[in-house]
Parts: sequence; structure tokens; C-alpha cells
Amino acid sequence: MYLYHFGLKELPFTLTPNTNFYLGLEPHNEALAVLTTALKTGEGFIKVVGEVGTGKTLLCRKLLNEIPEHFVTAYIPNPYLKPDELRRAVAVELGVKQAQRMSVQLLTQRIQQRLLELHSQGHSVVLILDESQALPAESLEALRLFTNLETETRKLLQVVLFAQPELDHRLNEPAFRQLKQRITFSYNLRTMDSDEVESYIQHRMVVAGYKGATLFNHRLCKKIAKVTKGTPRLVNILCHKMLMLSYGQGQYQMTSKHLKIACHDTEAINQPDYKLTLIFSLCVMISVVIFMAYYYGALK
Repeated sequence: MYLYHFGLKELPFTLTPNTNFYLGLEPHNEALAVLTTALKTGEGFIKVVGEVGTGKTLLCRKLLNEIPEHFVTAYIPNPYLKPDELRRAVAVELGVKQAQRMSVQLLTQRIQQRLLELHSQGHSVVLILDESQALPAESLEALRLFTNLETETRKLLQVVLFAQPELDHRLNEPAFRQLKQRITFSYNLRTMDSDEVESYIQHRMVVAGYKGATLFNHRLCKKIAKVTKGTPRLVNILCHKMLMLSYGQGQYQMTSKHLKIACHDTEAINQPDYKLTLIFSLCVMISVVIFMAYYYGALK
């Protein structure tokens, strides 16, 4: 609703992981470099761990978009699946026909046949799981058994795990020591520092089509970095709310007051201040009224 006000083509701070907004900051570039190097080796598991909101899913999408053509990918975005469900999901991703109707034994055979077929065609196969800390224990073991499929010279399947730190805690349990030994490459995705937060904000504004004077000045970006601890998702939430507040008040510059109100309206950052939350709600209502008036005026 504030697009026209700021001369934007699209919303700059949505929570959807859109690779058009990808910015090659150091932590994400390093993670991609580790993933690329690891995939070239063709061995074992690869693990990328990061706290909630650090950009794991965006990184996952970036990998899927840019992986070399000879790779065939099987992508499981929500791996909270029982072993049988996981096998069938992998089979479907690999193009195994009638995967939902087969017995488990036949399904395993067909998956192996499909992997051998792809290998004979010069393809490498990568299974990519997002949010893999949610995998049930039995499914983690099934995942390990998948990587037993191999020729004399090469594994038929590599596995990339994107996960929250809870996965590391689980892998430290004795029951998962065999799986942990198979993780040949790993990377811990850190949050952004103050300079990276500023670059991140300005980059997203430019990609969204903004061409005016800087809306988020250096001092304000430092404050945003401090309250969000450099977490991209929280930066997005605050910046979106600040733009809404500025628009609702008919202003064109972000201020510390906007940041304070946005913080108090965001439970992940602060305990709510009901007076400030009321101010935010009123600004949103004003924004809606202005938008509707503009919209219906344009229709006439």
C-alpha cells in the first residue's frame, strides 16, 4: 500500500524468500562456496546450520537456481515425514512412476534403479532438505541408508541438510553417530553485522525500484542491526513496519521513533507497549484509508 508513496515497484521487505533480492554478503557467499565445493566431491552429507530467520531457505533456493546442469535435484521443503513418506517423496522428486502405490521394498529398488539410470546418463543426484531439524529419528536413519546406494567409485546420492541448531544437538546423540560421521562438509550461517545490515536494507530498496534519497540513514541502520541482532527476517519485519508508519503519517524519512514503535509492535524483539501498538494500528488504519481512497479514485 506504500508503493506509490515511495516510488516502489514491489514490496522490498516481504518474508517470502525471493532470490531476486539475494545479496552476496560474506556469510551467504561462504556457505554457497562450501556447498559448491562439497557437491563437486560427490561424497556424503553436507550440512548448513543457522538460527531462525538467518536466510537458510533463501540460500536453499539460490542453490537450486544455480546448481550446475548435470545435477538432478530432489527438493523436500518440509521433511517432517515418516521413513515411508520420505522415500515416496524422494521417489516422486526423482520421477519414479506410481511411487505412491508401491510396497516399501519395491520402492527402494525403483529408487536405486532410477539413481543408476541417472548416473549412467552422466548426472549427479542431490537430495536437498530444508528445515531438516524436524526429521523424525527413524527418517534420519532412513536418510543415512539412502547414502549406502553407490557404485564402486561414487555415491549415487548426496544429501544437503539445511537446519536450525537443534539438528546439531540431535546429531550429538549416540544413536546418530553413524550419520554424523558421514557429514563431510558443514557451515554455520551467522547473522549480519552492522555494515551488512545497512547494505542489506539499501540493496532491497534499490531492487524494489526505489530511486530517491536514502530513507534509512547510517545511524538508523546501526540501531536496526542492534535490536535485530543482524537477523534478516527481523530486519525485514521492522523495515516493512517503519515504511508503513512513515506512509501513514505522510512522511518520507524513517526515524528512530518509527523504529521504536515498530519494535514494540514486534513480539520477537520486545514486550508490547500497548500505547505504541495503538499508534502503529492507527497508522495502519490511516494507510488503508488512504490506499482505498486512491484505489477507488483511480477506478473512477
